[in-house]
Amino acid sequence: MNTDSVENESKFMRKAKENPFVPVGMAGFFAIVGYRLWKLKSRGDTKMSVHLIHMRVAAQGFVVGAMTVGVIYTMYRDFFAKPRLEQNPTQSK
Repeated sequence: MNTDSVENESKFMRKAKENPFVPVGMAGFFAIVGYRLWKLKSRGDTKMSVHLIHMRVAAQGFVVGAMTVGVIYTMYRDFFAKPRLEQNPTQSK
């Protein structure tokens, strides 16, 4: 295996562990785009441009939602969960 591909794979896995909602956002984006492209053949009277705009808005909305949930989770982990874990060992002594 090439060392560059191993480094890129490990970098992606490291980033995924640091920010678990990034892969969720990417998967949702590709799922929405794939579904909307599959539904493209049965769009009826809808213009192609309108259908593509709706697809883009749905995919971007999912990604922004995943990023928002990720930021809220990170803030919770850093400001609420960590201080509790730091206080518990001192209280048990």
